[in-house]
Amino acid sequence: MIDLQGDADPGDDPWVLVEDWLPADDDPDRPQAVLATVGTDGCPNARTVLVSAVDRSGFAVHTHRDSRKVAELAAVPRAAMVVTWPGFTRQLVVRGDVVADAADSAARVWSARSEHLRRLAWLNDDVLAGRDRAGRVAGWAADVPVQAGSAPAPSWTGFRVMPQELTFWAGGADTASRRLQYRRVGEGWTRRWLAG
Repeated sequence: MIDLQGDADPGDDPWVLVEDWLPADDDPDRPQAVLATVGTDGCPNARTVLVSAVDRSGFAVHTHRDSRKVAELAAVPRAAMVVTWPGFTRQLVVRGDVVADAADSAARVWSARSEHLRRLAWLNDDVLAGRDRAGRVAGWAADVPVQAGSAPAPSWTGFRVMPQELTFWAGGADTASRRLQYRRVGEGWTRRWLAG
């Protein structure tokens, strides 16, 4: 693990840090992030999401096509996300433009999802949420194609945050926290250290 409180040079490529800090896409223990969007009323909005996949094209999240975040991303295709680690020892802030996730990426993400997450994609909507407990339990038991190899739910869609800025934060018990911020410039990145 690259330690930002150490003296080693973290390098000019932020993706080396991203790949070092985040689990591989085939790791079932997906990181969670707070995704921030601009509400259709102009007010910021945030919610916790699973980071479905990560590569040099960006950070993918998948959700229900009729969700408020989808409407917000359609209106203002920019977002920020914050990934935190247990014990609040590290965090990664991602800011950038948002595009639809590529079909091949979405297919890989769907095939790697647990049965529970597939069932959520098929069943979890406002109608189910509005039922009483017995109705929700009965609705959750509906027969839907959640087995491996099944096609994604029609309501399921994905987006990718393409970073223009990546900020890595490291806490420390014996020194002040600090941030390493990378900003995209053309095809490369600039970097600078900032107070935590």
